[in-house]
Amino acid sequence: MKKIILSSLVASSLLLATEPDLNKDDALVTHTELGYIKTDGNTETQTFNLDAKAKKGWGRHIGNLLFDGQYADDSGIETKNKYLIELNYDYEFTDRFAFTYVVGYKVDKFSSFDYQAYTGPGAKYKAIVSDAHNLTFEGNILYAMDEISDVEYDAGGNVINYPNAANTPVASVVRGDSDNYAAYRAKAVYTWQILENLKFDQELSYRGSFEETNNYFLFSKTALVSKFSDMFSAGISYKVDYVNESGLKDSTDTTLTANLIIDY
Repeated sequence: MKKIILSSLVASSLLLATEPDLNKDDALVTHTELGYIKTDGNTETQTFNLDAKAKKGWGRHIGNLLFDGQYADDSGIETKNKYLIELNYDYEFTDRFAFTYVVGYKVDKFSSFDYQAYTGPGAKYKAIVSDAHNLTFEGNILYAMDEISDVEYDAGGNVINYPNAANTPVASVVRGDSDNYAAYRAKAVYTWQILENLKFDQELSYRGSFEETNNYFLFSKTALVSKFSDMFSAGISYKVDYVNESGLKDSTDTTLTANLIIDY
């Protein structure tokens, strides 16, 4: 009888240890990465990068907002113009396992899509939680919509790519259409606290269609961050954005940036 009571107490203690604090009201936490380069003289270019996140918790409920955007031009002509907005809601069953729901909207003027949107439920699991290493897995079932861009041709039948800097006359247009489909996304986020003021981050996600196996998208972000105060850090990041069905455009878009990071 004593063994049964002791086992029950141990099981209850373990369960309470993994349950989130229902009475906590977490403060708003923000993370902002800013990068800007401007050149004048023989070349006139500017490149701007903004990667911002905000997180707010209420007991078991957690809300996340993400904005990731890049813009660049050369002598006033756009060479990159893209951004992603993502909203994520988590309901924590335990400190490690949560229900999640995501809404995403992506625009890239140099891709084959006017925009991409997706939304759907999923689950999130913290596989590793320690002072040095953290690893989280996330999976979602999505409803996705891709708005395919129009394709413009000149009189010779050549494709006129955005932003048509030469103002080439448009002879014909093939209208894009909308593609709605059931999709899924798998995502992993890993962090390694190498030193007290040095951290390695790796994010990898794969989003694909259930119906067409060749319709999928990959995203990777690798970053090294050095903290020099409670609020400010310096970091370098490398992003790879791969679109398997890119049509007439390049499939892989890469971005290497050096950033000032603000955590508040």
